[in-house]
Amino acid sequence: MSVNKVILVGHVGHDPEVRYIESNTPVCNLRVATSEVYKNKNGDRVSNTEWHTVVLWRGLAEVAEKYVRKGSQIYIEGKIRTRAWDDKEGNKRYSTEIVADVLQLLGKREDTQSAQAPASATTANPIESEPIPEPGHEADDLPF
Repeated sequence: MSVNKVILVGHVGHDPEVRYIESNTPVCNLRVATSEVYKNKNGDRVSNTEWHTVVLWRGLAEVAEKYVRKGSQIYIEGKIRTRAWDDKEGNKRYSTEIVADVLQLLGKREDTQSAQAPASATTANPIESEPIPEPGHEADDLPF
């Protein structure tokens, strides 16, 4: 068995680039930056940013086109894929990218949406709505 799974949380480097291929199928390319900050052995703060090419297909591409903008913080789940092709001079070229299966928008909402309450804020938590039994009133039909 093998697993090819990638999870990224990062910021989008440019507005989504959406194009339509055969049979009007949307495909979107994004560049996503992930950063890590650490202290080196001298105690100096070091920041390292890695750029990832992310590909979204069909419905995810349409969502990205509509809602994702440069600077948006997003969560991506997907798999690594490496493509190979020959360039105009006949040289073998390679590109490694993340093919996304999940896209979730993170961070602040746009000002036009911030006045709306999130759906989860209006939904009661079912665990909180159930009464908790008082100690000593356990059911008598316990199997042990």
